[in-house]
Amino acid sequence: MQESTTAWKIACDQARTDIDGAIQNLLGKMRLEEKVNQMSGDWGLIPGIVKLLRRYCDPPVPAGECKRLSIPPIRFVDGPRGIVAGRSTCFPVPMCRGATWDLELERRIGVAMGLEARANGANYFGGVCINLLRHPAWGRAQETYGEDPFLLGRMGSALTRGVQSTGIMACAKHFALNSIENSRFKVNVQASERVLREIYLPHFKACVDTGVASIMGAYNKFRAHHCCQSAYLLRDILKNEWKFDGFVISDFLLGVRNAEKAIRAGLDIEMPVRWRMRPRKLLRLIKRGTITLDLVEKACTRIIRKKLEFLNGDGKPRNRGGFNSPAVTDSSIIACQAHVALAREAAVKGMVLLENRKNFLPLNKGGEVGTIGMFGKLSNAENIGDHGSSQVHPPHVVTPLQGIRAACREKNIEVVHDGSGKVRKAQQRAREVDACIIVVGCSHKQEGENLLTHGGDRHAIALDRRDEELIDTIAAENEKTIVVLQGGGSFLTNPWSDMVQGLIMAWYGGMEGGNALAALLLGDANFSGRLPCTFYEQASDMPYFSSKDKTMIYGRYHGYTLLDKEQKRAKYPFGHGGSYTNHVYSDLELDDVIPKARVDGRIATIMINVENKGTMLAEDVVQVYLGKRNRVVDRPEKLLCGFQRVTVEPGEAKRVCIDVHSKAAARYDPSNGGWIVDPGDYQLLVGPSSATEKLLGKNITLE
Repeated sequence: MQESTTAWKIACDQARTDIDGAIQNLLGKMRLEEKVNQMSGDWGLIPGIVKLLRRYCDPPVPAGECKRLSIPPIRFVDGPRGIVAGRSTCFPVPMCRGATWDLELERRIGVAMGLEARANGANYFGGVCINLLRHPAWGRAQETYGEDPFLLGRMGSALTRGVQSTGIMACAKHFALNSIENSRFKVNVQASERVLREIYLPHFKACVDTGVASIMGAYNKFRAHHCCQSAYLLRDILKNEWKFDGFVISDFLLGVRNAEKAIRAGLDIEMPVRWRMRPRKLLRLIKRGTITLDLVEKACTRIIRKKLEFLNGDGKPRNRGGFNSPAVTDSSIIACQAHVALAREAAVKGMVLLENRKNFLPLNKGGEVGTIGMFGKLSNAENIGDHGSSQVHPPHVVTPLQGIRAACREKNIEVVHDGSGKVRKAQQRAREVDACIIVVGCSHKQEGENLLTHGGDRHAIALDRRDEELIDTIAAENEKTIVVLQGGGSFLTNPWSDMVQGLIMAWYGGMEGGNALAALLLGDANFSGRLPCTFYEQASDMPYFSSKDKTMIYGRYHGYTLLDKEQKRAKYPFGHGGSYTNHVYSDLELDDVIPKARVDGRIATIMINVENKGTMLAEDVVQVYLGKRNRVVDRPEKLLCGFQRVTVEPGEAKRVCIDVHSKAAARYDPSNGGWIVDPGDYQLLVGPSSATEKLLGKNITLE
């Protein structure tokens, strides 16, 4: 009995020098029923569903506890805009954070989330959402970082590093090709091998290479197999080819349809309750020979490995040095002042200035604005995103009206408000004020996780007709009109966007979104957000999307690569964002060129000057794209291959250096099952967005 109660602590001590031996010794002490118990949630089906409906992830969802040997369970909390438990900090949604292009900021956010997960009693965070946005109608666009695999991989890896530095296991999801919400349980996604490897998997590979502890499978099918039961995705690619040594969990409840298929495919844990992979059922399958003991042993090995790597002998997360190794992980750190300030910083850096005609913004720079009218149904709404599995419950939310009123009070600017949406009333108010701010867009009612009463894929990419009518009316009465868009992805803004002086994409800005918006509009902070997704001119420019088709074929092109291929212009291109200053790019050079490129090597270092021609401190995002000239094999005209966020003082010219790796030039060759770099002429393009006319270029030849 004494050996049993100390088995976990002994294993943890041994794991510090011999983790493989510790795993085998611990497995040797486990009974078969204790091993299969590792492979599903600890709650029964009905009691578990009741707990989840009462308050999702509060308390954290446990799986795999073995009381006899004191083996702790994983304790799952969801994300990705904060910890889905308690009264945690609500950060901006990942799409807004993707617009920051700030890897260090995202790492710090990961640290904060990890610490709050610990304080909420969790050891496992399911909030590294890196599904690719292929169409703005996807209801859960807000939960990911954008449309580009390279950006997704870098941002997801940064969040993973931050979370796991606190001892919390991170989970990247949903593996893979999950970009439709309403039909997520049944849609069969088809994609060629090159499209799969080059477009829909690189960001997951990046997180695996970063050391993410866990992967969550997706609900949808891939090539007629549910992703949580796809041996090709889970076993062949993830585990065998990529050498992933973590564990794989199902998406919740309906991720697993057949226990035998799932386990054979490489799924390790069914979440969140005991259902199709419940212990008694698995014991029967083993007895019948339907699944082998070896498969169970391998699943347990993966689960135990990560528990030993991340948890102490007492079962609590092992502090790995995050946030300068703070000692406090009790409830006082949840939504603390530092984390709230971090949420505000992310919102400031993520909001994007799309239009600023005649340099009207920032407001009141010349003292000409004494009264501001605020309009729109979302102007005073606590609109922080989806009400599904990603919903966070912060201690406060600052609305746009609250933030702007507080900031204007200090500047002696009067703010009047009309959130009724009634056009005639707004028309009269618009005549009486010096400037107008209209806040419109989406809420959890129009987009998000597909639930019975709200959410799901968007029915339209344009604004609601009444919102467009409100904009038209107010802009006709007052030329100093600014529109603020809230939502998880891009909108169609023609023709009304040509009538307004200012246009801001504010996304779902988190608990401090109103304060961030006020700081930007009034010039207390400078815009530096850059679009992580394309704003199209018209709906016909977008790839095909359906929430009803039983089968969807995912092609190579979407977003900026599709517009490049069809030689069309974006309304606001990928990477675009305005500022209160003017950045000038010059003196592009290539250094340390390596023409004999390997798939895993570096081919050159880009060097360019970025000069701040304005009078205000500014941050810019230098973007690097690589394209193959004289293409014989079908591939995009150019692809993002590097970026760097840079701070430039007024009047300063800063030299920026960015390494470009040959992975950007590589393509997958299905004939030999590997990656190759085609020899020939390439072009490296550098600038402030994906818009070709704004990019400086240098040619390079690879042998």
